Amino acid sequence: MSTIRPSRPQGQGAADEVSLAERLAFEQLLGDLSAHFADLPADRVVDEIVGALRRLLEFLGFDRCSFAEKLSDGRFEILCSVAREGTEAIPLGPPPALPWYFGELAAGRMVVLTNTPTDFPPAATAEIALCTRTGLNSHLGIPLRVGGQVMGAIGFSAFRRTRAWPEDLIIRLKLCGEVFAQALARSRRESELALALAEITRLKERLAAENDYLRHFACPGPAKLLESRSPRFNRVLEEIAQVAPTSATVLLLGETGTGKELLADAIHNLSDRRQRPMVKVNCAALPASLIEVELFGREKGAYTGALARQMGRFELADGSTLFLDEVADLPLELQTKLLRVLQDGCFERVGSTRTIKVKVRVIAATNRNLARAVTEGQFRDDLYYRLNVFPITVPPLRERPEDIPLLTWQFVKTFSESMGKPIEQIAEGAMAELLSYDWPGNVRELRNLIERAMILARGPTLRIELHPVRRPAMVKVPEEAPAKARGGTLEDIEREHIRQVLEQTGWRIRGSGGAAERLAIKPTTLESRMKRLGLRRPGSDMS
Repeated sequence: MSTIRPSRPQGQGAADEVSLAERLAFEQLLGDLSAHFADLPADRVVDEIVGALRRLLEFLGFDRCSFAEKLSDGRFEILCSVAREGTEAIPLGPPPALPWYFGELAAGRMVVLTNTPTDFPPAATAEIALCTRTGLNSHLGIPLRVGGQVMGAIGFSAFRRTRAWPEDLIIRLKLCGEVFAQALARSRRESELALALAEITRLKERLAAENDYLRHFACPGPAKLLESRSPRFNRVLEEIAQVAPTSATVLLLGETGTGKELLADAIHNLSDRRQRPMVKVNCAALPASLIEVELFGREKGAYTGALARQMGRFELADGSTLFLDEVADLPLELQTKLLRVLQDGCFERVGSTRTIKVKVRVIAATNRNLARAVTEGQFRDDLYYRLNVFPITVPPLRERPEDIPLLTWQFVKTFSESMGKPIEQIAEGAMAELLSYDWPGNVRELRNLIERAMILARGPTLRIELHPVRRPAMVKVPEEAPAKARGGTLEDIEREHIRQVLEQTGWRIRGSGGAAERLAIKPTTLESRMKRLGLRRPGSDMS
């Protein structure tokens, strides 16, 4: 058996004794490495290979040791490289372009070079040029197999002098490399398995949350209610048909009970997201302390009582549509987070720093004048403009009287089937009363009125009684852009908006209810903007 290192200039017996001692030491090193890498956690494998390469470099006197992984596309990538002082390690990542060398390794053939560049074949032009340029004298490249397939390679280089590569040394270095390769392959499998299990867990959680949502919240809207004889409402339906196939954010404006949720259903069902259920949130139905969790979810232990992780509605609606009803009631502190999701689709669960990215189409609805809410400092202007991409104003029932008979008979038919009460006609004069009523509760009020009449019905004629005390009709406030938004420069608009908020707060900048809080900016930022815009409290210096 050949020796690992050249014999020292002593007697033959002494040389053999040293050679044997070195060989035994190397066997011990190999055993230590095998035991160390046997149960190594996946996230430590690469770092430990670096440490092992340093031990080999020092023990055997090489100038550089490198380890490369063979990727699925056949290319090699340098994972680890260590070198003695005065010798450069190979940069991590894609190696130099050496087609002959890496072609040999990929084919499973060992590259043994005692004297370079003379040992290279003529075809290895790039390799010859590299050796000439760097002064490489000797090199050993060993392909490493796992499961019969080449999955990497290990290389040993000598620059200071030429090195012989005895067969017993090659065998032991190959064993070292295979220990590293087996550990790396195991770590890759563990990582892939962990990712697969995490994805399965995520999909199971999403499916469970979706099923839970469908059981408790989702209910299909009656499509026939979208039939109309009103020219104005038919224009609304035309706008819905135009915007539905896009991903644009839609803002539905209109009085309570006009059917905004039903129109949101129609937009979703006409879009390419209709294969998944639309997720709905009523921003006015939950306290401020719970709405953030409802929208964005929470991690286990995020606060006292958070016993399990909860998926939020944005995460549940990924790839689908989220309907935000009564969006004007969203607390100011959450409006910034909503704006971020609308801008880049990113958010964090409560109690987590991990960013989640989703693709959600948002449909928002409100019965309030959002432009006025912006002016009053109750709604962020940047969020208003982000939501107001495609506004649709839903007319109240009193402005579409042509639909009252149609809707009445649709509700009669629905309740007739569910209650088992056939109705042949509506009492004389009842329809005239319905047409003359101002309908402050709109379509919802009409539906409730018909349901009450059906409960009391005793024959084929339906008698409808309106409430004796009529509520005053709602005063319609036209939806406008914030103050002066239709004229002047952007700076003029900003100056006027800030001035109005300052007047409403008595020119108080800081503290609860102050102008900075209403504008959702820092007091120092507000003071800088006031200075830039030339805004000063009447009769005094800015403070």
